[in-house]
Amino acid sequence: MSYRAESFLWIVQRASAAVLAICVVVHLFTIVYAVQGGLSAAEILARTRGNTAWLAFYSLFVLAATVHAPIGLRAVLGEWFGWRGRSRDLCLVVFSGLLAWLGMRAVLGVFL
Repeated sequence: MSYRAESFLWIVQRASAAVLAICVVVHLFTIVYAVQGGLSAAEILARTRGNTAWLAFYSLFVLAATVHAPIGLRAVLGEWFGWRGRSRDLCLVVFSGLLAWLGMRAVLGVFL
């Protein structure tokens, strides 16, 4: 892979890390707020069902994780195991697709 492509992946991973950091803070703040407010799981789901703002937020969260994790794993697999080349990248594309599919299933389960 070219230095330009490697640089691009580095930038994308850092940008997705920034998005993930914001999402984690909002998510944890929301959990603390809900727990301190004494909301039950049923009450939380009642508030999230059909709420497009939460759908958008958690979809962004899933997208950021779907981008961030495989890029990081790519580096780990290359450094620790010496796995390089197209087979590694193809495996990580499949992993990314799996993360996206499972993550969006969870998001839609809370939204619908």
